[in-house]
Amino acid sequence: MSSPAESPQPLLARLFHAPAALLLMVGGLLGLSFPLGKLAGTAGVPPLVWSTLLSGGGATVLALALLLRRQPVRMNAQLLRYFGIVAVVSYALPNVLIFTAIPHLGSAYAAILFTLSPMFTVVFSFAARLRAPRRLEFAGIVIGFVGTLLVASARGEIGRSVEWFWIGLGALVPVSLALGNVYRTLDLPRGTPSLVLAVGSNAVAALLLLVLSGTTDGLAAFATLATVPGLVAIQVCATAAMLALFFQLQLVGGPVTLSQIGTVAAAVGVIAGTAGLGERYPSIVWIGIAVIAAGISLTVRSRMRA
Repeated sequence: MSSPAESPQPLLARLFHAPAALLLMVGGLLGLSFPLGKLAGTAGVPPLVWSTLLSGGGATVLALALLLRRQPVRMNAQLLRYFGIVAVVSYALPNVLIFTAIPHLGSAYAAILFTLSPMFTVVFSFAARLRAPRRLEFAGIVIGFVGTLLVASARGEIGRSVEWFWIGLGALVPVSLALGNVYRTLDLPRGTPSLVLAVGSNAVAALLLLVLSGTTDGLAAFATLATVPGLVAIQVCATAAMLALFFQLQLVGGPVTLSQIGTVAAAVGVIAGTAGLGERYPSIVWIGIAVIAAGISLTVRSRMRA
């Protein structure tokens, strides 16, 4: 009979290698960024500054973890290329786009657009000749996509119809994320610890965003972060935890499963936006969300059978 101190370890180890569990954890942590980003924007923090915080704060926390573990890192050309491409398509570009669109779309509505990522990932995975999703998983993705179209047709909150330009801008986010999902699988540096991949790619993204922010908003804009210390602390902790699990999900789940984090994040974003921020949406949005939830359940069930 195992002791109480020994019993949690096997469970934690199983969760760390279970695609469905990782999917829910990573997607849930990602979903927090939508309401937090809206609150930060309302407080006057520019989108570029908040985007820099996400990558820079997460990379800093994980880098400290690497130092404590005294894990050596051997740099090479492939690793540098990987850091640069992932930094742009998976972090810098999507974050700037989404936090720019959130003030116009609402945090819940912007989160829902993330659910388009699985469909784009399926298309790009097929083009790259990676594995196709199982039939049940594909059915879940298609159902989730139908739900997203229903949500998009509402064009925003009640009494606040948004222009299609902002919906289109938000839709570019899942395209970029899908490209990143497939690229990370194709060019994954085998044997490199997931924490190293997370730190390197986010550090490069933070550097790029810092330079871009300095040329547009000015470095003085970073002082606005001091006005929302609580939001900063929550966001950095959530991002660090999400990144620590993100690349593990990439390894055990593959690009199509990883793309489903946007669907889970959308559910969290909708709950936070409506319950915590007072956002209100027409009935077609809630019908779409119910359809999306059905798609999530099929996808998770498929991964649990894997």
